[in-house]
Amino acid sequence: MKAAVLYKPGGPENFMIEERAMPVPVGDWVRIKVMAFGLNRSELMTRKGYSPGVKLPRVLGIECVGIVDNDPEGILRPGDKVAAFMGGMGRDFDGSYAEYTLVPRQLLYPFESHLSWEILGALPEMFQTVYGSLHTSLQIQQGETLLIRGGTSSIGMLATQLAKNYGLTVIATTRSRENGTVLLNNGADHVLVDDEFMARQVKALYPEGVDKVLELVGTVTLADSLRCAKAGGKVCMTGMLAEQWAIKDFAPMEYIPAGVFLTVYDSGQLQVCRLAFQQFIKEVEQGQVRISIGGTFQLADITAAHQLMDSNAAKGKIVVLTNG
Repeated sequence: MKAAVLYKPGGPENFMIEERAMPVPVGDWVRIKVMAFGLNRSELMTRKGYSPGVKLPRVLGIECVGIVDNDPEGILRPGDKVAAFMGGMGRDFDGSYAEYTLVPRQLLYPFESHLSWEILGALPEMFQTVYGSLHTSLQIQQGETLLIRGGTSSIGMLATQLAKNYGLTVIATTRSRENGTVLLNNGADHVLVDDEFMARQVKALYPEGVDKVLELVGTVTLADSLRCAKAGGKVCMTGMLAEQWAIKDFAPMEYIPAGVFLTVYDSGQLQVCRLAFQQFIKEVEQGQVRISIGGTFQLADITAAHQLMDSNAAKGKIVVLTNG
């Protein structure tokens, strides 16, 4: 089988396409024929060497969709459609940047769908991250106001749609005024150009602040995002578009406004239920949710796919197809 292997950290050109022996499943590990996978910022961070727990060489890829090829215990049938994400994929063990991969059965989400592999490849981790952030961490309620910091990211675009469908008013931010129409067409009620002082702009619209904030930019804007929330509001840090993990000299009493709650969402710690994922697929099939694809590549073009992710120019999820 073909696999994209990372032997040393650095730029996208460090991926090597090579032939490898087919992995052999044993016990509760299942061999999946990978049909498609989406790219994620965490894979970019790993590629650059910012994930110290990952040992190289490694086949990256924290998610995929595909079909069951071999379940040694016979619980899943050959040909069953499945999604897999997180749980150590592409970090503790080889992931989805390959034509076949081995995945522990507990990470598999069987599903049914007539959607193309390109669309399906964009869904698993993006859905889990958005659904988990909105419902598990932020505990959104109908009628609330939600600020999405980093609205043009694939996570931000989907979060806008799911929040609007749930009955929230959504404010989406972008660093470029040119993206305003894209965000409004995606369902945002307000679009604000991020000048790193969003609290001032937000409180011009909502003087007391907003109910909930989804922070996708990361530590560099978190303090300002906390100031956007009203007393009793919640801020969830989910993304790190700015690629900075830590806050230097963090002083909680000075950093977090009184009465504002700060939380995070990490799909490695919390996973959504399988029924919610199938329901989400149904909503996509029925046109209730639109999926923005920022670029589609073949496995052999993984370097170009990562170059696009590096550029931050993709207006949607970047998807890689592995079998034609």
